[in-house]
Amino acid sequence: MKAIVLRLAAMSAACLPMTAGAASGPPQRIVSLNLCADQYLMALADPGQIAALSAFARDPAMSAGAALAARLPVARGNAEDVLSRKPDLILASPYRRRELLAAIKGGERITVNLPPAESYADILAQIRLVAAAVGHPDRGEALIRRMEADLAIIPANGHGQVAAYYQRRGYMTGTGTLIDDLMARVGLVNLAGKLGKGPLARVSLEEMVAAAPDYLIVESATGTVADQGTEMLHHPALSRIARIALPQAWTVCGGPAYVTAARSLAEQVGRIRGARQLSAQRR
Repeated sequence: MKAIVLRLAAMSAACLPMTAGAASGPPQRIVSLNLCADQYLMALADPGQIAALSAFARDPAMSAGAALAARLPVARGNAEDVLSRKPDLILASPYRRRELLAAIKGGERITVNLPPAESYADILAQIRLVAAAVGHPDRGEALIRRMEADLAIIPANGHGQVAAYYQRRGYMTGTGTLIDDLMARVGLVNLAGKLGKGPLARVSLEEMVAAAPDYLIVESATGTVADQGTEMLHHPALSRIARIALPQAWTVCGGPAYVTAARSLAEQVGRIRGARQLSAQRR
């Protein structure tokens, strides 16, 4: 995680002279090929600077900014489409196809790769990186101040209780991830850490029942059974574990949605704890 933050800071410093400080001014035709970069771009750039967002920007299941993206252009993501928009800045992912990145590099274009944010510290570094790249570093600092103020009033009301982020087909999100960071922020302990699991691990239904976490955190989209992958999340053996639902769009990427996810997580924990206390008083 520390390596990612340092790399982002170095990239930010490299971008700054060509964006915020160059005589030519901020980039005017920015193309994003990265769903997570979309979120920063919509928060920090002028709408007129955005030549295109990624292909998933308008998908409400994946993008926290889908409503805003509906009013902005979207790229198909192939080299011909990207180049036809004559971008002077491209926000990409280090995991894009090499052929595509090779085809769009060169000329007057600047390409900035944005790896996944795995912590709040990563998010802050990425905000500063993108803000500098698009020529609005002051907006980046203003966004950070707003996020800090909002996070400061979110209670850490988990009080050390254990939670598991359980996904379809029995995958559990582990430590060193953005989900793990969110859990810690509201005072929850990630079951993955207690079980010694990695960032992503398969955990059987039997293992989960035996571990008996205080909460199961699931994606909102799995609230109904759509296939065998989601069916296991509705097994009767899990019915006694309190459930918290978060939209995937709030957690798949870093960015401003981190605050929304943290607030919802704390609110749901608070409601469940309150209901438990009331039930105990009535007995």
